[in-house]
Amino acid sequence: MPAFSLRLLLPAAALLFASACTAPRAVTNSGKVTPHGQFKVGGDMVFNIGTRTLGELTGAVKDEVAAAAGKDTVNYSQRFTRIQTAAIAYVLDPLQPSTALYVRYGALPRVDVGYKYAFGAHAFDAMYQFLGSTGTPENPQGQAGETYGSIGLQFATQRAKLPSIPFLDNVSDLLNFRATRRDLMVPLIFSTSLGREEEIGAVSYGVVYNHTFIKYGFEPTKVYLPGTNDKVSGLTAKNNFASFGAFVNGKFGFRYAYILPALALYYQNYGTYQLLNNTSTKLKGVTIIPSLGVQFRIPTGSGR
Repeated sequence: MPAFSLRLLLPAAALLFASACTAPRAVTNSGKVTPHGQFKVGGDMVFNIGTRTLGELTGAVKDEVAAAAGKDTVNYSQRFTRIQTAAIAYVLDPLQPSTALYVRYGALPRVDVGYKYAFGAHAFDAMYQFLGSTGTPENPQGQAGETYGSIGLQFATQRAKLPSIPFLDNVSDLLNFRATRRDLMVPLIFSTSLGREEEIGAVSYGVVYNHTFIKYGFEPTKVYLPGTNDKVSGLTAKNNFASFGAFVNGKFGFRYAYILPALALYYQNYGTYQLLNNTSTKLKGVTIIPSLGVQFRIPTGSGR
């Protein structure tokens, strides 16, 4: 493989082993909500692959960060636009694996609520089932192959940061970068039951809308305007953007335990972001989110 290609891939390969937080956007639910009075608990391994982030984390940017990080003072130049863009792109759409744990409860016959912790991101959601039966495998009402439909709303919050790995931790030290983000996600889910009341699983599909609100800032301490003794002024800014996606997932097992493979695909125009020294950058890209999880159903009360 050519040396250039290796240099391009090394930063991305390092990121794949750096687990950090990102807003949960994998869709693993089926169209059938948790039965009234019952619980579901589970966990997912999720891989977030942002194409724009992958493009920004090139060997050239890595070399520029390394050169600047080794100096006591640094003159601001065009390379800082690329470095800032790489930092923002990573926070908007990381290239990383993450792990999520969750619990869901059937609050009403057609409504369930849930909490998910994605190791740094907290997500709260509710789903309303508008199509299909509300039975259980123990007390079935529907038929095998029945179609279910639900719509949900998820709110996620996190303090975003760059992971502590070579190159990206240098970016944090050089620019004193910080960010927080809030995400609202609305999935529309349809599923086909495998067995009665998803006794042996389901195949699900649908579309999803996500809206992200981000606040970020740079506060460099050793970056100076060229030819002067003036430090580059810090920056705090806000932005928001919409994402549109589609997904498919599976649920395979029997009654109490299931394996959940899933795949989601998003497109987003991230918009324009203000940078240091009165510069800006525009970002857009595609996100691929494969995941694999396990789920356990806990019948309680009258649902048993």
